[in-house]
Amino acid sequence: MEQVKVILADNEIPRQWYNILPDMPTPMHPPLHPGTGKPVEPQDLAAVFPMNLIEQEVSTQSWIDIPEAVLEKYLLWRPTPLCRARNFEKLLDAPVKIYYKNEGVSAPGSHKPNTAIPQAYYNKVFGIRRISTETGAGQWGSALSMACRMFGLQCRVFMVRISYDQKPYRRMMMSTWGAECIPSPSDFTRAGRRILSDDPESPGSLGIAISEAIEDAVGDEKARYSLGSVLNHVLLHQTIIGLEAHRQFEKIGEYPDVVMGCAGGGSNFAGLSLPFVRDKIHGREVSIIAAEPASCPTLTRGPFAYDFGDTAMTTPLLPMHTLGHGFIPASIHAGGLRYHGMAPIVSHLVKEGIVQAQAYDQIETFTAGLKWAQSEGFIPAPETNHVIAAVVREAELARQEGTEKVILFNWSGHGIIDLPAYDAFLSGKLTQHALTDEEIREALKSIEGYPKP
Repeated sequence: MEQVKVILADNEIPRQWYNILPDMPTPMHPPLHPGTGKPVEPQDLAAVFPMNLIEQEVSTQSWIDIPEAVLEKYLLWRPTPLCRARNFEKLLDAPVKIYYKNEGVSAPGSHKPNTAIPQAYYNKVFGIRRISTETGAGQWGSALSMACRMFGLQCRVFMVRISYDQKPYRRMMMSTWGAECIPSPSDFTRAGRRILSDDPESPGSLGIAISEAIEDAVGDEKARYSLGSVLNHVLLHQTIIGLEAHRQFEKIGEYPDVVMGCAGGGSNFAGLSLPFVRDKIHGREVSIIAAEPASCPTLTRGPFAYDFGDTAMTTPLLPMHTLGHGFIPASIHAGGLRYHGMAPIVSHLVKEGIVQAQAYDQIETFTAGLKWAQSEGFIPAPETNHVIAAVVREAELARQEGTEKVILFNWSGHGIIDLPAYDAFLSGKLTQHALTDEEIREALKSIEGYPKP
């Protein structure tokens, strides 16, 4: 019988997260204080994040211990299996071996609890009682809702309005775990009211929802804000995915030629890829590819620049690929991955040529996701479909080149409660959509005059 799954025992779970910053071949540009233009100091962030997470954000240690209380919760679903997609391989009929980390086995059904659990833990031990956050498609909001419930914290989630309407079951999950879910933009905050006064029918964006969540958190001394992607400490927590995959490949005597993930803010892509990026920096030959939507092509068409992480310009200026903090994806875009920026770590790696980026139209991604579901059985999240489309393209390239390849990708979550998006695709309601050059030029006007990295 052919092996399909590579399993790690509970006692083989990694006990440290990996921090790539000390291994970067060139130093990253620092976040800047928007008022002074100088590098942000830890104390500047103290009203937004607990200091123990700020310390992780700026850490120069390569390895950071995972607390026992976090490991205890991780073991509810981790280590996750490394799976061989043999049926998908047969369908593609190309000289490739396709492996994936199945992050859909967590309770919320995605990779997001990998950072939600430690963020809730660190807030709890710091004395925080309530966490405020944003969510796009709802994976992050549902994961943090669960994590807060596990550590006895209150949770308030500002959910991008278009997703709030399109994905009702995600907000039901949040409510089930005891969180309060508010459609964004809302009349709950000054930032939300300002957006609604300009556009009462605004579909919202992650940038707007972040603005609302930060405003909500800083107004309460026992509350803090939590972000599900982009920042260094978030990517740090997610590296447990790639660290497990490394050990699993060692068990079967394989190593990937290509490592892939979908990319919106960068957390699931970085979580799988950063341990392999470390290998590449130290001389190992491996291609690292980030797959993003053509409707929000941050890495492939956005400049590397300083920009705010939110629409209301309350965050530090981050050095990242960006489409401008005022950018709002078209409502027609059903595939998720809607953030206007990208994790500074991922942006830096793309700028340095260590990571490649590719953009995919939503028709191509759902076509790939349907092929996956009809061969492997599991229905992928719309976000995950982007990397599956990248796998299809890579397999075709291998066929054309006549080269055997081992492909590893992050199956970041299931699509069981994203079925309305599949219904729209199957009924012909989805159309191809990509930003025009003019739309990008218009969006980037918001960063004119900002400092250059």
